[in-house]
Amino acid sequence: MPETSNAPQSAPQIRPNRLREIVANGGAAINGWLGIPSTLSVEVMAHQGWDSLTIDMQHGVVDYGDLVPMLTAISTTNTVPLVRAPWLEPGILGKILDAGAYGIICPMIETAADVENFVVATSYPPRGRRSMGPIRAGLFGGRDYAAHANQTVMRFAMIETAGALDNLDAILAVEGLDAVYIGPSDLSLALGRKPKFDQEDPLVLDAITHIGRATRAAGKIAGIHNGYPPYAKRMIGLGFNFVTVGTDTMFLVDGSRRMLTELREGS
Repeated sequence: MPETSNAPQSAPQIRPNRLREIVANGGAAINGWLGIPSTLSVEVMAHQGWDSLTIDMQHGVVDYGDLVPMLTAISTTNTVPLVRAPWLEPGILGKILDAGAYGIICPMIETAADVENFVVATSYPPRGRRSMGPIRAGLFGGRDYAAHANQTVMRFAMIETAGALDNLDAILAVEGLDAVYIGPSDLSLALGRKPKFDQEDPLVLDAITHIGRATRAAGKIAGIHNGYPPYAKRMIGLGFNFVTVGTDTMFLVDGSRRMLTELREGS
């Protein structure tokens, strides 16, 4: 009979995803948004204490060549690096994860089939078809990254269309989806309203509230993009446990305007 060892098994050598820990402990994660392809501005943002930062590859001017050094800049802190993908396309989803993103926000999800394709593209076999090659992800995540990546990286489906609203229950039922993320501007457009953050229109607010309740009831993370802290706090009060506040561009604009207004008053 072969000898067996009673020695304790070593813990997996993979960096934990702090967003999962925050939510599991009953907290709400505070996310920042990055659209400026500058490693310096990203590093400055990362050192301010955000729970996570999302690099936006859908809108704005960030491409893959910008993404990798931006992720590296975030890695100088404990901030969790997320990326909003340009679209539901397996090639770019895999490259985003290989670059070291610990979560992907996928836009324009409309059906359960979309979510299944999203999960398959971002999961290693047997659950999915993600190809093995975590070049930078292995450096960021640790030597056991590949063995635990499926349970570590997070998958956010954006709910922002009429189709997604109609199919919400089916979307939430897909195994492997961790969270939904409301894009309020596109959701407003889908409902025939003016696109904006921090919506007060009753029709849009009802939709937001419905999405949040259904998501939490399904045991998934409910996320939403906000313009300013008071509205984000209100969303947390409604049960959202992942809230984005502003964008790097917005902070630059607001800060500049505020200082210029103060300087010019009475001059």
